[in-house]
Amino acid sequence: MDTSRSKALLLGVLLWGSYTASAQHQQHQGDSAMHGSHHMLYNPTDSAMKWMPGPPFLPAGIKMSVLEGDPSKEGPFTVRLQMPANYTIPPHTHPTIEHVTVIEGSAYFGMGNTLNRGAAKQLKRGGYAVLPANMAHYAFSKSRAVVQVHGMGPFAITYINPADDPRNKH
Repeated sequence: MDTSRSKALLLGVLLWGSYTASAQHQQHQGDSAMHGSHHMLYNPTDSAMKWMPGPPFLPAGIKMSVLEGDPSKEGPFTVRLQMPANYTIPPHTHPTIEHVTVIEGSAYFGMGNTLNRGAAKQLKRGGYAVLPANMAHYAFSKSRAVVQVHGMGPFAITYINPADDPRNKH
């Protein structure tokens, strides 16, 4: 094959490769933009913060405000949970990663299949926890606390001890 013809063929292959890579990148950006094409600005006093009773898979007494997404469906979500004083979520797991930020007060988090208040770590306002999928953990409060949870839905929970699951208490 002629050297100039080989160079032209190589140049054509390289250009085609960069075009398809660029198109794939733009498609990926388009997909990302579809899922995050809006912006949200909230203050805790905004009327958009509507507190309601927590979901049935959490013990009674907790309140929840959905900030973004639908935690019952597939996709990203952000919620705030208002824990009353002396509130406990027994040891459990989630099928997806959970990110928790303490917004007000203090919350306590521990790892493992057994609730051990002495081993739990106190997270104060601004404290942050990353809980991998299927990692057994528990949470509790000593005084009122507000935490923000974000992750990928559906937001689900499996209690280590099925007797701790509020859905089993009728």
